[in-house]
Order: sequence, then C-alpha cells, then structure tokens
Amino acid sequence: MILDAKMPSGPVQDKWDKHRFDMKLINPANKRKFKVLVVGTGLGGAAAAASMAELGYQVEAFTYNDSPRRAHSIAAQGGINAAKNYQNDGDSVWRLFYDTVKGGDFRSREGNVYRLAMVSRNIIDQCVAQGVPFAREYGGLLANRSFGGAQVSRTFYARGQTGQQLLLGAYSALSKEVGGGRVKMHTRKEMMDIVNIDGVCRGIVTRDMVTGKIESHWGDAVVLATGGYGNVFFLSTNAQACNVTATYRAYKKGAAFANPCFTQIHPTCIPVSGDHQSKLTLMSESLRNDGRIWVPKKVGDNRSPELIPENERDYYLERKYPSFGNLSPRDISSRAAKEVCDEGRGVGATGYGVYLDFSTAIARVGQEMIAERYGNLFEMYERITGDNPYKTPMRIFPASHYTMGGLWVDYNLMTTVPGLHAIGEANFSDHGANRLGASALMQGLADGYFILPYTIGNYLAQAPLDKIDTNHAEFKKAEDEASAKINKIMSLKGKRTSTSFHRELGLLMWDKVGMGRNESGIKEALSKIPQIREEFWSNLTVPGSGAELNVSLERALRTADFLEFAELLAWDALERDESCGAHYREEHIHPDGEAKRDDTNFAHVAAWEYQGENIKPVRHQEQLEFENVHLAVRSYK
Repeated sequence: MILDAKMPSGPVQDKWDKHRFDMKLINPANKRKFKVLVVGTGLGGAAAAASMAELGYQVEAFTYNDSPRRAHSIAAQGGINAAKNYQNDGDSVWRLFYDTVKGGDFRSREGNVYRLAMVSRNIIDQCVAQGVPFAREYGGLLANRSFGGAQVSRTFYARGQTGQQLLLGAYSALSKEVGGGRVKMHTRKEMMDIVNIDGVCRGIVTRDMVTGKIESHWGDAVVLATGGYGNVFFLSTNAQACNVTATYRAYKKGAAFANPCFTQIHPTCIPVSGDHQSKLTLMSESLRNDGRIWVPKKVGDNRSPELIPENERDYYLERKYPSFGNLSPRDISSRAAKEVCDEGRGVGATGYGVYLDFSTAIARVGQEMIAERYGNLFEMYERITGDNPYKTPMRIFPASHYTMGGLWVDYNLMTTVPGLHAIGEANFSDHGANRLGASALMQGLADGYFILPYTIGNYLAQAPLDKIDTNHAEFKKAEDEASAKINKIMSLKGKRTSTSFHRELGLLMWDKVGMGRNESGIKEALSKIPQIREEFWSNLTVPGSGAELNVSLERALRTADFLEFAELLAWDALERDESCGAHYREEHIHPDGEAKRDDTNFAHVAAWEYQGENIKPVRHQEQLEFENVHLAVRSYK
C-alpha cells in the first residue's frame, strides 16, 4: 500500500489555490453524466450533496434516520471557528492554522490544516446567507467567543444550538436540491458495504431498516460522511445510533484506517450516575468562557459547594495553566480533572466530578446576560440533574466524545480505494492527536461545501469509468455477504443482548484504552476483546426477524463491527509508543505530567491495512513534515 498524500508543491499559503488551478474540470453538460453517492446527511454529507447537485452532478444521498435533520451534527453546541478577526484581537488565517497544528500536538498535515483555516472564512458567509441565526453584537455585527486552545475570540455561535442551526441551513440547501429532482434522498437506509469493481469503488449495498430489504446502488464515486466511532466506549456523548460500520466495512474492503487510537475525551460532560445509562450528555465547552472549574483543596471534603470558602478551593486549571486557564485544550483539561479526582478531591456521589461554577460571572455581568449566552444549556442541565446551575455549580467530568482517527485520505479527500472519498469526522485529515473545540463543524462544512466539490470533479474527469449497473456480479456478491451476516446473527439463540456485549466492551476499552493508557493495560484489552467477540457469536440473542423493522438487529450488526474495530484501535494505541495529544501513554510523560512526544520515531500518520479475520493488520506510515510550525513542546502555561 502506497500512501501518496498528493500534497501540492509550493508555500503552504499557496497550495490550495495552485491545486484548484491544476485540477481537471468537467464542463456543466458533462457533469450530468456522473452519479455520486453520499452516505450520511450530517453537516458534511448534506453540504456535499447539495453542493454537488448545484454543480450538476446526479446525487443520491443516504441516511439511516427518517430525516437528514436528525443527523448527530445537531448535538454540537458551542460554536464554529473561523478566522474572520471580527474582534480585532490578533486573529488571522495563520494563527488559526498555528493553533490547530499545535492543538493537535503536531500530528496533522500542515497543508490540510492551512486549507481548513483559509476556507473557514467562506463558511460563515455561506451560513449567514442561508439564514443561520448567529449571535450578534448590539450594533448588528456577528458575535464571537473563545474556545479551548486559543487566546482569541474566533468562535461563531447560536446560543448553545450551533450544530442544530447549521444543520438546518445545510438541510435547507439539500431540500432545495431534493425538491428540484437533482438529489434522490434515501431515508431509513443503512450502508452494509461498499462495492469495488476492478479495484475502484463503484457503489454500496444498503439494508432498508423498515422492510429489511437488501439493495444495491451504483455510482461513479462514493462519499462517506458517516461520522466517528466514539461509541466504541459505549458511554459517550454520541447518539446511541452513531457507529463505526460504514468506515470499518470500507477498511475491510481496502481503505486504510488512520490513527484509530486518536480518540478525544471531552472535559465538560455530565458525570456517570449509574449502570442504567446508555449515553452521556455533553455540556458545551463554551461554558468555560464564564464558568470556573474547581475542586476542594482538601481530600474527602464533601461539603456543599456554597459552604467551601474561596481560600479552600483549587481552581486547578487557572493554577496550572495561567495563560489559558479554564480554556486549556480538551485533552489537557480532561487529564487535569482525572488527576484531581484520582487524588480523592472529586465531587459528587461517585467522587468523579469537578465543579463548573458561574457565580463569579453572574456577579460580574448578571444572571440575565449569562442566561442570554447559555440559557438552553442551563435548562438542559437542570432537567437532567435537578440542580439549578444559576444557584449551584454544575458537576462535570470527562467522557468519550470526538474521534480524530478515521479513514486515511489524501489532499483530495480520497481514500486508498480509488473513487471512495471520506469527509468530516469519517476521515483523519485535519486534527492530529487532539481536536480544538468548535473545529468539528468547521471541518465538516469545509469538506462538504468548499473542498470535495472541487476534488471529486478532478477525480471524475480522469477516472476510466466503465458504465455499470447493479446487475454486476460484485453487487450480487456484496448483497449475498450482507444477507449471510444477517442470517448468521438471526440464527444465534443465545441469552445475551447486543447491548450487554457493547457495554462490556466499552467498559474494557474505557478502563484500558481510554483517557490513560499503558502497555500492560492495552495488552490486557487485546487479550480480552477476542473473548468477548467469541461469546458474542455464540451467546447473542436477537428477537424478531431480519425482514422487518428490528432495532435489536441494527444494534447487533453495529456491535459486531465495534468488537472487531476495538482490536484495531488497541493495536494502534500499543504500537504508538509515545504520548501525544489525547493519546496519553502513561509511560511517556514530562515531569510536569504533560504528554511527551517522540518526534524521532512517531512524527507520522499510522495507516492500517486489513489482512483478514483474526490476523493482525499491517501498519503503514505517512511521514509528516513541518516547515511552518516547528516541532516544539506544547505548552499552554
């Protein structure tokens, strides 16, 4: 396997403009001859489908939801980054580029990140034109706030509903194309596999989630916009339906999977309350603009927070990282929270929680202003916990959230399988070992609106694509394989549900390959994952049948993929024998407790190639080059 990033030559600030000029074009009449399949209709998928349809391509879009509006992009809360410098506080494209490379602990491509920073400015204009109701200053200008890992205000927001409002904008663009007949929308269809013909991706196989029918769909190119794999830990901030299936099935068909061990832990989530939970709730990082994080200074101090005087509180982020304070990057803030809780200074019934306190901000600007900024988040917190955060501090703790790893893609967003593209969280390309807050929405929309529509045209203009249809033998083979897997699962007459297996896997992964990792723990996970998988295939029970709406079957199929993918994640965590960003190997830490990189041996992308069931995959490397942001110890002090 050859990993050719197809990075344009020249200065980083000129690469994208040069590349756009060098790419092959397709005239408008010829665009109508090509069909593109887009799997996933969140921000990236909806934006890509709408943009390519506007250009003239035939587009078919697929979602397992009953409407694209239900994509998980709605769950993003705090904002979207863009280098507009409306605050005149020193921001620029170059600073956003620098902050992102540094925030990812120098494990991302400079060329991709600079392009993202450039395109970020266009995204805001696009979304304003769509009617996205961004917050505004008194004079009418768009408002900004800060997020972790930055010392400027570059985050545009719509209260705590930014993802939802952006998705409505992308959905409106998509609906326009659906209404005009330029996009064919497939709802309640789950992708089961990709179909390769002569080494080129030419379609997908889906299962109708209502009738159970297995169907084939052909295209000249396929785009996966299916999100990340954070639910490998079971308890995460992701919706229960979020899964790894699409990208993992593509991996098994030849697409390299890059940096799967780069999984982000979000520092501001509502803590676990018991074994009954099936997911965790995110509280936006934007709250750290006005909320101050603290724990008692004394071990075992379980007094109510209002009874603990100021001089007995440890505002540990402000103490350890005075330059960034409560807006330190997510990986650093998460580890700091775990550290104080491990010392016995955590709060709440479990001892695994810290306070996020707004009393100082309310005293400074008033409750009405805080409600204007975060009101819906405060209401959500009170509904879940029963506590009023205006009166008593929130309790938060880190949880599994975003995944920086994903399918390997080149500068054109194409995987190692020609014709198969991956965008947004489904690929690995922009965030390195840690994603800065408010950058997920930025990448999804950048890929969908402003990058893929250019690069996919370049591919289609040069690819020797024979005309095919779904009667081709490879489609029938993929359909048979999908049906066989479903029949195998339905034939099992065990005693455990797929949820019980997923919960067991998630707890193992969180304990051994979660926020803190070490060699012995990872090896223990690698020894136990096959055991869980073996029992799954002998003791699973799934009620109902495969020829009907069957949520239990959907969960079982996704859990089966997680049980294989978890092993890949653990192998990657074991082989990357360094600490970097969110990949925190406890054997490699600086004296001050921060992650200690090994740039000599690991300044590269690790891309894994599938070799077969129960066979260790092959690890390939793409060397990273830093010509503009020089390798240095990452410091936020």
